[in-house]
Amino acid sequence: MKALRKMKSGRGLSYESAAVPEIGPADVLVRVRAASICGTDLHIYGWDKWSQGRIKPPVTLGHEFCGVVERIGEDVAAVKPGDFVSAEMHVNCGHCHQCRLGEAHVCQNLHILGIDRDGAFAELVKIPAANIWKLDSSIPEHYAAILDPLGNAVHTVLAGPVAGRTVLVTGCGPIGLMAIAVARACGSSVIFATEVNEQRRAMAKKMGADVVVNPAEEDAVARILRETGGTGVDALLEMSGNVTAIHQGFAALRAGGRASLLGIPTEAVALDLVKDVIFKGATVQGIYGRRMYETWVQMTALLKAGRVNLEPLFGERVALSEFESAFAKLSGGHAGKILLYPNGMAG
Repeated sequence: MKALRKMKSGRGLSYESAAVPEIGPADVLVRVRAASICGTDLHIYGWDKWSQGRIKPPVTLGHEFCGVVERIGEDVAAVKPGDFVSAEMHVNCGHCHQCRLGEAHVCQNLHILGIDRDGAFAELVKIPAANIWKLDSSIPEHYAAILDPLGNAVHTVLAGPVAGRTVLVTGCGPIGLMAIAVARACGSSVIFATEVNEQRRAMAKKMGADVVVNPAEEDAVARILRETGGTGVDALLEMSGNVTAIHQGFAALRAGGRASLLGIPTEAVALDLVKDVIFKGATVQGIYGRRMYETWVQMTALLKAGRVNLEPLFGERVALSEFESAFAKLSGGHAGKILLYPNGMAG
């Protein structure tokens, strides 16, 4: 089969032949219909400091996908060949302290397909059967290919109450944009968003943001405080990982509000704990991945009900072999989600 792989240290990826994965008795072999490029894939392509410390070539990338079950192991009963599926690509151990407490998303022995093991930028991918998520036929293929990042957005938004609440999304990359759509679907009263990229600001409006601010040209905190009568927002959904955006987010958060942090800074972030957290009585949450499998149930229900509009995210659909142009556009912030098709057919 053909796959998109990281074969050696250094910038770039290789599109080349790879062996079809051999499945064990508890595995499922899935023929990939569509896959999507994640920000993590961009980091690995560019071979940044994080990638150098984490990735051990050779490895096939890709952890956002959907496909059809090709073959199942002898112990698998929950799915059958022909089923339309996606998968939770975080593979937990099942026996550590966190797993025993029902917190598998922060398993201390976690492995991620497409990072630590071969992933879905290939014609076929091997997935543990326990991680397979069978999809309702009403969910469109292009939505099914991005359930992994959508789950991040759903986890962040629903980590606290949002119905009738004001929220601020800092950073309108793909997951930030999804968070706007989810917050809108779940009844947020007013949704604020901050973003320096003009194209992403326009997309934020399309996704349902009420007030979109360019913090490079306007005092975002002053604007949000003015719009909320000096109170601040009920919830900060931090998606950027940008130090300045994080400081602005905490400054715009009301006393007693909650800050849910998903964005990953590339440097240490100094907070004024007294002013921003302690005296505010703020709740601060680190958000990692998706809750297994509560988040999957929530986002499936939202999609089946037709409550979440993700259409503005989607642009090009290209063959997996044409990955270079897709990575270039995403690296420049010129696209939302670009879908890759291992069979060379876009849809």
